[in-house]
Amino acid sequence: MYKIKLQQFEGPLDLLLFFIKRDEIDIYDIPISKITKDFITYIQLMKKYDLEIAGDFILMASTLMQIKVKMLLPREVDEKGEEVDPRMDLVNALLEYKRYKEVTEELAYLEANQKKLGYRANYDNDIKETPEELDTLLKNVTIYDLMLAFKKALEERPRENFHQIRKLNVSVDEQSQFIQQKLSEVDELTFVNLIMEMQEKIRIIVTFIALLEMIKMGKVGLRESANFNDFVIYGIENGSDV
Repeated sequence: MYKIKLQQFEGPLDLLLFFIKRDEIDIYDIPISKITKDFITYIQLMKKYDLEIAGDFILMASTLMQIKVKMLLPREVDEKGEEVDPRMDLVNALLEYKRYKEVTEELAYLEANQKKLGYRANYDNDIKETPEELDTLLKNVTIYDLMLAFKKALEERPRENFHQIRKLNVSVDEQSQFIQQKLSEVDELTFVNLIMEMQEKIRIIVTFIALLEMIKMGKVGLRESANFNDFVIYGIENGSDV
């Protein structure tokens, strides 16, 4: 008997992006009939091999079927008198998820390379155990919020009028010390203010990785900011807010 292992996807949008990439589909002109058929086939395979199907996959299958039906009906018209494409909400969701996934993959790649190139400082006298519930250090801040803030920070960083190729040596340990220094001067600060004066994209990325590492170690906490697509960083001392 042969064992078949289905490729695992993080969610329905991840599966749809796989189909789009596999078939070289224009994301703005998705063939709904074909992609719906492929999506439902995947769900049927999951059922066949007794794999648990998350509710969001079922919901997406229903959404695709609704879009497929709407594609066969006369198009609705918006306020400007233009036809409304039933696929646009799905396209926008896919584009947003694609950007989020690309940033996540870039961070994972850079973090892996930092571990190969850098040396971790001696935290023997300063190391803290990871909190039993990491949510206590992420007050109303989700990983998606972090990705949006990070994306916004990269887009709004100062642009250089010239490009000079040079090697920039920056490590997670150095940026951790930088964050600690900033928090020794003020009780709290936003991520945008933290990286405001940074010109190099790689320095911003390494600083973001350092921040995630410090959250994991229980050195800093985050909470939501009044400013959209930003978050507040505050120091932690002896398990309590500084």
